[in-house]
Amino acid sequence: MIVPMQSVTLLCLASDREASLRALRDLGVLHLMPVRPPESRDLEQARARFAHIQRAVEALPAGSAPAPTGQPADMVVDKIWSLLGSLRDQTEELEEYRQERRRIEPFGSFDPQVVAELARKGIHIRLYRVEPGRALNPPEGVVIQTLRADKSGTYVAAISRAPVTLEAHELRMPELSLNEIDRRIEDLEGRLAGTRRALQEHAGDAPAVKALATQAEEWVRFLEAREGMGAAAPVAYLRGFCPREKVDGLREAAARQGWGLLVRDPAEGESAPTLIRNPAWVRPIQTVFNAIGIVPGYREIDISAVFLLFLSLFFAMLVGDAGYGVIFLGLTWWARRKLPSAPPEPFRLLAIMSGATVVWGVITGTYFGLAATPSALAGLKVAWLGDEDNVKHLCFLIGAIHLTVAHAWNAIRTINSPQALAQIGWTCTTWTMYFAARNMVLGHPFPGWVLWMLIVGIALIVLFMTPVRSLKAEWFNHVMLPLSLVSNFVDVVSYLRLFAVGFASFAVASSFNEMGTAGSGLLAGVIGAFIIFFGHALNITLAAMGVLVHGIRLNTLEFSSHMGMQWTGQPYAPFARKPGAASSSGESKQ
Repeated sequence: MIVPMQSVTLLCLASDREASLRALRDLGVLHLMPVRPPESRDLEQARARFAHIQRAVEALPAGSAPAPTGQPADMVVDKIWSLLGSLRDQTEELEEYRQERRRIEPFGSFDPQVVAELARKGIHIRLYRVEPGRALNPPEGVVIQTLRADKSGTYVAAISRAPVTLEAHELRMPELSLNEIDRRIEDLEGRLAGTRRALQEHAGDAPAVKALATQAEEWVRFLEAREGMGAAAPVAYLRGFCPREKVDGLREAAARQGWGLLVRDPAEGESAPTLIRNPAWVRPIQTVFNAIGIVPGYREIDISAVFLLFLSLFFAMLVGDAGYGVIFLGLTWWARRKLPSAPPEPFRLLAIMSGATVVWGVITGTYFGLAATPSALAGLKVAWLGDEDNVKHLCFLIGAIHLTVAHAWNAIRTINSPQALAQIGWTCTTWTMYFAARNMVLGHPFPGWVLWMLIVGIALIVLFMTPVRSLKAEWFNHVMLPLSLVSNFVDVVSYLRLFAVGFASFAVASSFNEMGTAGSGLLAGVIGAFIIFFGHALNITLAAMGVLVHGIRLNTLEFSSHMGMQWTGQPYAPFARKPGAASSSGESKQ
């Protein structure tokens, strides 16, 4: 559920604003909304310093780390930046030498100083590349020495007593010989390796540098809060939002600190943050919300439970194979063992999805794309699901139910207003589209009474979809109604993707099984095993992508649009210390 918020305005003496902010940060309950744009020179410098340290954190090598060097974190950051500068300069210089080597390599190794000395004595040498298929006609007195010929052209040296220009692409004379360039490349590669080793030596300092980055980020947030406060001397004030259940604690703190508080319900149109709090069994779906970056608006609905239930069903139907579900369960268990300190919700979500896939695979009799069902599990197979038309029918039914949940939920929310009747009307049109989809795709008869249901539904929508007071501003909704009804039909039909993707996954798995078992003999067996392994690995990857593209879409687009959700929320992020931050936050050192 979405936790109710209270809008809070906090007043303090301007001379006490920093002390007040520290106390407020220790309390950690208020989501701040800047009264004015937070800008100042101090804040600019703090942001630059945080970016400077964060870049050093990102530059530290991953993997096994040596023991910490024991140097202060600030000194380590400076050393890392110095090493990064050396890496950049050495890499650029090395690339320049490599490019020069590629340019002059066709001419072989010679000493450019000797060429310069010959020029002073009246013997001139120039380097040319002649395009393939072209003939070179040098003037009299010019000696052409071919050095190399390949598909890019013929590389020659033109030797003469006086400077001449030939009808070919002239290449600049190098400053260093090929041997000298090779020596410098080798030297730079050694220096580059040494710089990387020096950077690796600081990998053990990562915790200290990360802690310094956390302190720097804390200081940035502190300054953003300070510079975002309003002022009307001798008072400074700030605004924010606090969960209703924590307002009493904020009042107690205000009494201790001498703050003034104005607490009220968020006004219409105020952008309150969203804090979602759900039972433990629903919480895993938050992993999906975080991954795709969606948050319901404060005045929207938390659909986490419905999202989890239907996504589990969609996941199972899209993957559709009990064998794959077992693999997912095994990988989930293995990953959890390897990452015991990681948050549990992602692993619980994977376990739920994998379990649902196993159940669907068992009742449809699908195991690694094989048509044969293990005898021990044959009794669990549902014969009705073996008919493709039945599965398509089930997809339409799931779509109608899913969208009906959205409209029924809206009707309950607006039960005391005429708009609830419009939601009943949308439910009628949704089930009309279900019967239409059955008729058009599967050839099922279209019941005559459904037309009356459609008429009643359209009438309810037209009469009650828009409040009378809003009719002047929202009249276009009525004009767009025919398109909305067509869209309703398309939404119901779109659930057919559950069958299409699941069937495609089964077909791909079956095809690779046939390819892998086509030959006989040891070599054919080895190749076949590789084909089967590769094919199923590819199919699992495609199935996972199908869930991301189709399973999540049906919840975030089709279902959410019928709910009227726009996912415009901002997450509740209270002004508080970050976990692991030093008590001083380093601000006294800034």
